[in-house]
Amino acid sequence: MSTIHETTLVPTKLELLAGWLPSRPWYGGAGAPELVKGGGFRLDDPAGEVGVELMVVVDVRGPETASYFVPMTYRSAPLPGADDALIGTMEHGVLGTRYAYDAPHDPVFRELLLALVHGKAVPQAQSESDTEDTTVRVTPVPDAVGADVVRVLSPTEASPAAGDVSVLYTLAGEAVRAVVARAI
Repeated sequence: MSTIHETTLVPTKLELLAGWLPSRPWYGGAGAPELVKGGGFRLDDPAGEVGVELMVVVDVRGPETASYFVPMTYRSAPLPGADDALIGTMEHGVLGTRYAYDAPHDPVFRELLLALVHGKAVPQAQSESDTEDTTVRVTPVPDAVGADVVRVLSPTEASPAAGDVSVLYTLAGEAVRAVVARAI
């Protein structure tokens, strides 16, 4: 299980994402976003080397809010061959320089997401060590060969389909649920 450190992070995750998000083809805003954390969860790397955070951010700039699912991996050294997936670097008060990557390009994340849709990985709370996040709903599909992330979120009250991963997050002050990944 990973340890959550109460420390500084420069820049913050939201600051890092605010600079990166507008460069993504699925970003629907105009200009720089104004991001707030909506929710998310973590997955634990069994090797303990890679931090894996699956974050929901809400862009509150403008008349329409938009919610994005941004899974990230954090590493102590660059991931070979993943320069295009680098979101940026942060200075962690305890761990030092962290390289933040768009997680779908990281093999550790892909393996953990597949384990999650298989029902073999346990979602962890974002801000507490060794604490299961019971708000994450997974309808396992043991024979899935992979999983795709859903980048632009749409709140739903529908029951998740087989292979769906859904999270509870805050949107305009209310708790809503959205599918963030689907088994393939």
